[in-house]
Amino acid sequence: MKRLFSILVIAAITVLGAYNLKAANSANTLPGTIVTFVQDEEAAAGDMEEEELGFHQELKKRFIEGGPAFMGIVLLCLILGLAIAIERIIFLNLSTTNTKKLAQNVEDALNSGGIEAAKEVCRNTKGPVASIYYQGLDRADESIEAAEKAVVAYGGVQMGQLEKNVSWVSLFIALAPMLGFMGTVIGMIQAFDRIEAAGDMQPSLVAGGIKVALLTTVFGLIVAIILQIFYNYIIAKIDSIVNDMEDASILLIDMLVAYKNKKRI
Repeated sequence: MKRLFSILVIAAITVLGAYNLKAANSANTLPGTIVTFVQDEEAAAGDMEEEELGFHQELKKRFIEGGPAFMGIVLLCLILGLAIAIERIIFLNLSTTNTKKLAQNVEDALNSGGIEAAKEVCRNTKGPVASIYYQGLDRADESIEAAEKAVVAYGGVQMGQLEKNVSWVSLFIALAPMLGFMGTVIGMIQAFDRIEAAGDMQPSLVAGGIKVALLTTVFGLIVAIILQIFYNYIIAKIDSIVNDMEDASILLIDMLVAYKNKKRI
């Protein structure tokens, strides 16, 4: 019995000693643990803040870092290019007509009411195809050849109106990256000037200047990519309208030939 009691006492003393030693170690490491926890929380907060920074905010930040000299000119290219592109897109969409429906209406009016009725249909319809039809019908009383020449000549005029100011968009597409490259070259020259003045190749002297120099190229390329998308859409739209004009011109000549033959009979 005494031996069992002695064993229990020794075991209790051992457990208490181990518990006190663990508590002491915990007390010694607690301040460091708290500091580490706080640092981890701050780092996590910083990461969350960086993740919450949206694309447009990052773009705005980089744009400001690039400096107002070349960034302002690149931004001006973007604004002017978009303004011209949007104006052209609106004009081309308004110029688009249902060519098959117009041709059918003109043919019906031509068969029922003659040249004047067909011309009235063209007056009430907007778009380059209707204008070409009107010019061809206006010369139909002279001869088929005169009507065909009028259609071809006025078709060239309408193509010029469709392509108006499109060359400016292509100019801004080429100008924006060129300005960006110029800003990069000037920034690199300034960075090498700092190295020469300091007499030492330290990354801290040139890192900021090189970063700013490269930002001008990045934004110049971004502007060129945006305007290139609009430019390709405009060119595709113009090609579609021109194809409709050519098909409609052929249909008009065929209708006039049939009308002349019917009138002779």
